[in-house]
Amino acid sequence: MATAESLAPIAADEPITSVGLFDLTPQRRRLGARIEARIDDVLKHGQFILGPEVAELEENLAEFAGARHAIGVSSGRDALTMALMALDVGPGDAVFVPGFTFSASAAAVAPLGATPVFVDVDLETFNMAPEALETAIAATLEEGRLTPKVVMPVDLYGLPADYETISAIAAKHGMRVLADAAQSFGGILGNQRVGTLAPISATSFYPTKPLGAYGDGGAIFTEDDALAEAVNLIRTHGRQGSGDQALRIGMTGRLDTIQAAVLLVKLEAFAAELDRRQQMAALYTELLSDDFPTPVTPVGARSAWALYTIRVADRDAVREKLAAAGVGTGLFYAVPLHRHPAFQRWVPEGLSLPVSERLSQEVLSLPMHGDIQEREVAFVVEKLKEAVA
Repeated sequence: MATAESLAPIAADEPITSVGLFDLTPQRRRLGARIEARIDDVLKHGQFILGPEVAELEENLAEFAGARHAIGVSSGRDALTMALMALDVGPGDAVFVPGFTFSASAAAVAPLGATPVFVDVDLETFNMAPEALETAIAATLEEGRLTPKVVMPVDLYGLPADYETISAIAAKHGMRVLADAAQSFGGILGNQRVGTLAPISATSFYPTKPLGAYGDGGAIFTEDDALAEAVNLIRTHGRQGSGDQALRIGMTGRLDTIQAAVLLVKLEAFAAELDRRQQMAALYTELLSDDFPTPVTPVGARSAWALYTIRVADRDAVREKLAAAGVGTGLFYAVPLHRHPAFQRWVPEGLSLPVSERLSQEVLSLPMHGDIQEREVAFVVEKLKEAVA
C-alpha cells in the first residue's frame, strides 16, 4: 500500500511557471512500472473480457468502500443506465436529477424512456437541495403524468450529497435512491464511504477522476443481492454465464481486463492520494476564503476532491487571465441541464432553477490531483488574486 511519502514531493527547487488543471504525469512516474507489469500479465493470459483481474478489482473495490457488492462496468454513464435498468425504470417514470451537473446524469435516463425531472441545487455545497426536491416531487404529482420512481443525487466535485435527508424524502414517496458518485469515490459521509450511502451507487473511472483508469470504466455498488444479480445480467447482454438465452434486456457494459489491471495498482495508492487532495484543498481554502466563496464541506463529510471549485465574479475574464498566466482551470458546468438543447423536451415551460443558473456563471475549478504540491497551490492562488485585482 502506498504511503503519503511515496507521492510527489511537496517541496522542490525548480521554479513553477505553469500548473495544469489535471496532471497525471507524477502518478505515472510513481506507478508506471507496476501498471505495465500488470498489463503485461493480461497480455500473457489473454483473457481480455472479464479476466481474473476484473474479479480481483471488484473484491478490492468492495473492501475499500465497505460494500457488499462491487461490479466493474464499461463507464460511469453506462453504470447509471444499468443501475436504472436494475431498478426497473421505464416509460412513464420520473427520475429526479440535479439541474447543475454533467449532461450524462440526465442522458443516462433517456434511453429507458423515462423522464429526467430537474431539481435545483444548494448554493454552498453545489449538490441537490432537499427542499427543491420536495418542490419538484410535488409538482410532478400534481401534474399526474409521471410516476416518481428514482431520486438520483450527484456528489458534485467529490462531495457526497445529503443522503440522509434525500433518502427520507424518497422513502416518503415510495422512491428508490441511486447515487451518481461519478466524482466522489473515496468520499465519506459519517462513518460510511461512498458506495454504501444509497441502495445502489454508480461511479466512474474516467482518467481524470480521483481513481482513474487509462480509458473508460466504472463500477456499481450495492448492498442488495437482487440488484447485484440484475446488474451482472445487464452488463453481459442480459445473459447468465455462457448461455445464449437473454434473461432480461441488457447491454455491453463490461469493464475490460486491462483497465482492471490499471485500477488494481492505482487503488493501492488511492488512500494516500485522497489524503494529499484533502490537504491541498484545505490549503486552497485557507489561502482563498477571505476573498472568494470557497467549497463548503458539511460536518461529518469528506470530499474526494475530484475538483476544487470556487465562485468568481466576472468568471470568464478571470479564466482568460489565468490561462495567460499559465494556470489551467475548468468550467464544470457552464450550462445547467435545463438549458441543454438535447433536454428541452423534458423542461416544463417556465421552469426556474435560479441557483443552477447562478452557479453556471460563477464556478471555476482550480488545479487538483493526487500529486499536487503546496508550491503549485501557492502559484495558482497568487495568479488568481492577480487576475481579480
